[in-house]
Amino acid sequence: MISIARFNVPLAESAAFAGDAKIAYEALGSCAGFIDGEYGQNLDQPTLWTIVTRWENVGSYRRALSAMRTKLEAIPLLARAIDEPGAYELN
Repeated sequence: MISIARFNVPLAESAAFAGDAKIAYEALGSCAGFIDGEYGQNLDQPTLWTIVTRWENVGSYRRALSAMRTKLEAIPLLARAIDEPGAYELN
């Protein structure tokens, strides 16, 4: 499965957001079931950012969101995400 979180970030906050996204990504990446992922800034609309992660299954993803490191290092950033569905099952 994949998880996609999108963010609207003012240009003046881009550098700080990039650092926070790296920390959040690394926290998620330390969890069991994490396969890979990426984070980055949109090329056409630079205020739009995303964190995309791929997981072995939905259970791994949900357990990762409950992990202490994730709660401390990723959830504060993920709470700023655009409110939209973000978990997708791949065929």
